[in-house]
Amino acid sequence: MLPKRRRVRARSPGGPAASSTSSSALFPGVAIYLAEPRMGRSRRAFLTRLAMSKGFRVLDTYSSEVTHVVMEGTSAGEAACWQENEAAPPPGCPRPALLDISWFTESMAAGQPVPVEGRHRLEEAELRKGPPNPAAMPAYACQRSTPLMHHNSSLSEALETLAEAAGFEGSEGRLLSFCRAASVLRALPWPVTVLSQLQGLPNFGEHSSRIVQELLERGVCEEVKRVRSSERYRTMKLFTQVFGVGVKTANRWYQEGLRTLDELREQPQRLTRQQRAGLQHHRDLCTPVGRPDAEALQRLVEATVGQALPGATVMLTGGFRRGKLQGHDVDFLITHPEEGREVGLLPSVVCQLQSQGLVLYHQHQRSHLGDPDHLARQSHTMDAFERSLCILRLLQPSQPAKGADSEPRPWRAVRVDLVVAPWSQFPFALLGWTGSKLFERDLRRFSRKEKGLCLNSHGLFDPEQKSCFHVASEEDIFRHLGLAYLPPEQRNA
Repeated sequence: MLPKRRRVRARSPGGPAASSTSSSALFPGVAIYLAEPRMGRSRRAFLTRLAMSKGFRVLDTYSSEVTHVVMEGTSAGEAACWQENEAAPPPGCPRPALLDISWFTESMAAGQPVPVEGRHRLEEAELRKGPPNPAAMPAYACQRSTPLMHHNSSLSEALETLAEAAGFEGSEGRLLSFCRAASVLRALPWPVTVLSQLQGLPNFGEHSSRIVQELLERGVCEEVKRVRSSERYRTMKLFTQVFGVGVKTANRWYQEGLRTLDELREQPQRLTRQQRAGLQHHRDLCTPVGRPDAEALQRLVEATVGQALPGATVMLTGGFRRGKLQGHDVDFLITHPEEGREVGLLPSVVCQLQSQGLVLYHQHQRSHLGDPDHLARQSHTMDAFERSLCILRLLQPSQPAKGADSEPRPWRAVRVDLVVAPWSQFPFALLGWTGSKLFERDLRRFSRKEKGLCLNSHGLFDPEQKSCFHVASEEDIFRHLGLAYLPPEQRNA
């Protein structure tokens, strides 16, 4: 049972209960109270900030104003016990709904309160003491909803560390095994507390299960701890964070005895132009870009593209489209409803940005769409679209100095990719550039193995009929594959 809480006297709407209410609430009829037991103070504070940033009212204390009580990792019985120890609502006022965290995460992803369904209500929820039903967890990431926030962060992060380390060693098989196991954990609608809950779930091998068991029993995993503290892992992670440096290059530098960025700066002759730019702006590029900055960049790109080609569409993709609040780069997909009008657009856009002094680096990659057989040959990691890989100067209020030799400056460097796709291929390009990486990999694997079709960022092809499917939206692609449509916010596999 949860510990009993001191009864709290119901407060008036203007009292302290409303102290954390956003003055710019978009949904005044909804007042959320995040119950701290099982959730924890720091997570509660994070979720409060997230909700308020999206225009929700979040109350500091339980009162008669509350319409939705959100709890995490709590059974129906525990929730009812908790509510009995809280202040009863005034006569005539209904009790607020006791809701599982799933209602909150779905509402955050949708940007508005989603309808409360039976599965959200703790009063109606079944106790989840037994192991999950294996049939309820599909093998492919594209078949299951995976929200941004989930219940098993510490477990999935440990497996992701081992996946990253396997990638640094060139072990693609181990990398995929750990990534797929971590993806299953992210999709579970409840926290894993005992190893038996993983029984029968797909993509959970002996190694991943052993890692989870050690974390559940001891709170730490020696293998993960050893990997994170190893010189090789830390050096490879440092080098691959530099713009333009992949695993092979980082490994070569490590084998040659290099360990620090300063050692790289002392040997500029071994660096490409892209890598030199990455090192020059490394501090800025390693600082996460917040959603407000991403939206500011979108307004800039939209204005520039609109001036160069009226009627063109600019779409923010990548993690930001999946609901992330921050990322390390910003991707934009550009198209025009009149097929062919988009050709030659990028040089004009980059030229305009350069004239404003906003381009710190750019590399143009021409389109390869001319080859009629090229599109169907594309691998899952590449496409043939025209693009510009940029580092842009994002203007912002003067920032404080970050060292003895630093001076405040009214801008920061941000990685931006500008990608142009023809209108006919735009739904496929949007799907491919939204991610996540594992979601896209599994979507294409599902297409190939289960449907005998070839899916990439250019189209959906039937190799036997030698034909392609014509679509108008992402929903059409899912329908052709026989999959339930998953919105971007549920593709965080």
